[in-house]
Amino acid sequence: METQKANPKGKVIAIITMMFLFAMISFVTNLAAPLGTIWKNNYEWSGMLGNLMNFLAYLFMGIPAGNLLVRIGYKKTALYALVVGFVGLVFQWLASFVGTETGVFTVGDSVVTLNFIIYLLGAFICGFCVCMLNTVVNPMLNLLGGGGNHGNQLIQIGGSLNSLAGTLTPLLVGMLIGQVTKQTSMSDVTPLLFIAMGVFVFAFFVIFTVAIPEPNKTSAKKVKYSHSPWNFRHTVLGVIGIFFYVGIEVGIPGVLIFYLSDSAASGITVNATAVAGGIAAIYWLLMLVGRLVSSVISGKVSSRIQLTVVSLFAIFLIAGAIFMPAEYRVSMPAYSVEDGFTMASVPFSALLLVLCGLCTSVMWGGIFNLAVEGLGKYTAQASGIFMMMVVGGGVMPFIQNAIANTAGYMASYWLVVAMLAYLFFYAVSGSKNVNTDIPVDDEPDARNL
Repeated sequence: METQKANPKGKVIAIITMMFLFAMISFVTNLAAPLGTIWKNNYEWSGMLGNLMNFLAYLFMGIPAGNLLVRIGYKKTALYALVVGFVGLVFQWLASFVGTETGVFTVGDSVVTLNFIIYLLGAFICGFCVCMLNTVVNPMLNLLGGGGNHGNQLIQIGGSLNSLAGTLTPLLVGMLIGQVTKQTSMSDVTPLLFIAMGVFVFAFFVIFTVAIPEPNKTSAKKVKYSHSPWNFRHTVLGVIGIFFYVGIEVGIPGVLIFYLSDSAASGITVNATAVAGGIAAIYWLLMLVGRLVSSVISGKVSSRIQLTVVSLFAIFLIAGAIFMPAEYRVSMPAYSVEDGFTMASVPFSALLLVLCGLCTSVMWGGIFNLAVEGLGKYTAQASGIFMMMVVGGGVMPFIQNAIANTAGYMASYWLVVAMLAYLFFYAVSGSKNVNTDIPVDDEPDARNL
């Protein structure tokens, strides 16, 4: 096995680079839900379909991305990912003017046009990008931090930048759209797509010029191990946890945006989409706050304790939002096209859902850290598996949105409660490594073929 170690200066640059990529992941991913308000106006059933396509890519690319990481290393994987992401953004931009009048097929009373297909393809391609970037960022930060609590600490700091990008994305989309009407189209958000393309080009040249250590890059010969990450019980249960977690993280603000944008349900009659984007931005902002706090305490407070506390607290918040009468309202910071940043009257349940950002903020790092603890040489392979299961961020919100369309917005959050209950179980019991007898060092069970 070929191992490269960075000097202290190179290590710092590598950490900063990985954190920058962490922000890019959120920027691209969080375009899907707010852009869904545009398409939902034309196709009622399509609200979270773009989000589903974005995350569906993880199912196909997760394991290949992990294998790619092992064979060509972190740097080349990141560069390839940025190229793929740029192409995906170009496709979404093309959807603003190509095929807008060309019908492809019919769903119910709706004629699906070619530009919608192009948009979905772009979202799918972008999903490949963020899957590859996630495969690079998480194990790299964990390794640069030395694993354990300090590895989780770096992941949480990177997650803070991820949340900052997540805060800005729905806010910017809401500012560009204002109120969704029959005339609203992808052309209204093309400035944001151009900014994203520029950031991808800039990121490519930054990564290209930075020396990144390659702790898990193999030689030209293929290496085969006697075991795999699937042989570790806590890793398998963690994979399921990641599937549910991403569904929780995306589903809470995603359905909240649709709820607040629906004037009949939320009672917001002026600039509802802009207000919804501003409120959702607060959710991501609180994720930023939570990750910053976690980055400070993670050196002393274990991932298991953090995950236990936040999963339980989130259950109470979601349950409170479900049972809270819609007539109970509260003023929250939002955005209005006419007045700029202002206060808006929204259902009190929206506040409880937004507060969940403090809880979801630490879940990814906690689950990942617990699930790869003690894996050693199997860490890179496990990262690919985790990326495959991030598809939960598309599947579970899509299911939640379907429930919302039939049983109501708040009733759909019972699905989130069930997923949070699983994470509580994982933190308390499922995350314990019961397979410590499996060798995880480079030798003696690795053999070159």
